[in-house]
Amino acid sequence: MHSKINKYILSLDQGTTSCRAIIFDKDAKAVGIKQKEIMQIYPKPGWVEHDPEEIFNTQIEVAKAVIYENNISLNEIEAIAVTNQRETTVMWNKNTGNPVCNAVVWQDTRTNEICYKLKDEGYNEYIKQTTGLIIDSYFSATKIKWILDNIAGVRVEALKGNILFGTIDTWLLWKLSGGKVHCTDYSNASRTMLFDIKNLKWDKEMLKALDIPEQILPAVKPSSFNFCNTEAEIFGIPLTVTGVAGDQQAALFGHSCIEEGMLKNTYGTGCFMLMNTGENLIFSKHGLLTTIAWGIDNRVEYALEGSVFIAGAAVQWLRDNLKIINHASETAAIAMSVRNTKGVYFIPAFTGLGTPYWDMNACGALLGLKRDTAFPEIVRAVLESIAFQTKDVIDAMKEDSGIEIKILKVDGGASANEFLMQFQSDILNIPIERPFEIESTALGVAFIAGLNTGFWTKEEIKNLKSGSDIFYSKMQQQERESLYNGWKKAVKRVMNWYE
Repeated sequence: MHSKINKYILSLDQGTTSCRAIIFDKDAKAVGIKQKEIMQIYPKPGWVEHDPEEIFNTQIEVAKAVIYENNISLNEIEAIAVTNQRETTVMWNKNTGNPVCNAVVWQDTRTNEICYKLKDEGYNEYIKQTTGLIIDSYFSATKIKWILDNIAGVRVEALKGNILFGTIDTWLLWKLSGGKVHCTDYSNASRTMLFDIKNLKWDKEMLKALDIPEQILPAVKPSSFNFCNTEAEIFGIPLTVTGVAGDQQAALFGHSCIEEGMLKNTYGTGCFMLMNTGENLIFSKHGLLTTIAWGIDNRVEYALEGSVFIAGAAVQWLRDNLKIINHASETAAIAMSVRNTKGVYFIPAFTGLGTPYWDMNACGALLGLKRDTAFPEIVRAVLESIAFQTKDVIDAMKEDSGIEIKILKVDGGASANEFLMQFQSDILNIPIERPFEIESTALGVAFIAGLNTGFWTKEEIKNLKSGSDIFYSKMQQQERESLYNGWKKAVKRVMNWYE
């Protein structure tokens, strides 16, 4: 008799500020987690970069550590799943394997001028109807053009067929496979501003408009797919990657939002709300993006998305730049130590404003400061800004979908903040559901990988419940309206700040 072997899915969760590796068992419980921060590089105002080699090395380091520290045998790993910060752009020489420059991060705004040119040339509606997106430096397309135009020799080498482009998932797959596989999934491709989300192919009109050679682009596959085997020397034996999804789409799946009309909000570096719209393409009239949720079982499903660029990153700013807190976990108690902000509003437009404003020229600001304003009011205003931005997005969701939103499912690091979750419920006037398993992003992509191997069925995923905390609104309507009106007034003050 052979003893029964346990099986696990290993999720590689490559985020904006850290690399994580999480091992899930058949009950969808995280049996081990390892995390390590990555360096944030700011060469010039508005520029944000990462080192692609550091990303890969750190990701492998945490993956090996979580396997070793939890005494998991390599033979027990059913599959690897990859989820990633989206839009961040890596380009490398396929012969040497070396990146041509640092990764240009999704938050980076160096390509604003390219975006203005596209707008002047009248591409707004074409881009919206073809890619589901709006013209913004957030997406990969203008970052690719910038690298081709500004890094010496890259365009010449690209035309010779020596340069490859990828979002972070593509870079990781290429490195994991030892340079054998250059591909992405539908969810990540839909974030480039180059992908036709109806016809599921790279769009020749956009490639021409931005002078991007098609041969640098990866092949596009379903999210649940046999992507590659890892090089044996990386882990010791080859392991198979069977699931890839952009982090926000993965989180939507991790919440089991696999039916039309279900939505979630992830509180990470930024804040991203997605609503599953099934096989229906809904084009927004209120500043939301239309994006591919995933491709599974020969079906592509779509989502409406609201993007808030700065959420948890504002708390990081309090810690690293202002140095008025030592750890993000302190902020809830500090915020609760005062009854209100005394009229202070914080607008975290460090990289412009996303949904529903889409203003690349907005600036960050603290407004309503008085002589008696102290640091607890500022900390509280920073946390409140995350909730106000979420209300901006949810109001747009209601308008576009016509669906009355009765509950908001949440995840991400900042969702652990008790003050923020209570204030979020107060300002939205709906319950907030926070699952005990807040690793929804890594879990979602684990589900996608596990569906491919038969580790889970869709029915099993629907029935896997981890329990949750629920926050209910306690605020009076008059106060809610007054606070939100103040927020909207403050946002108007910072819009189009930079000429």
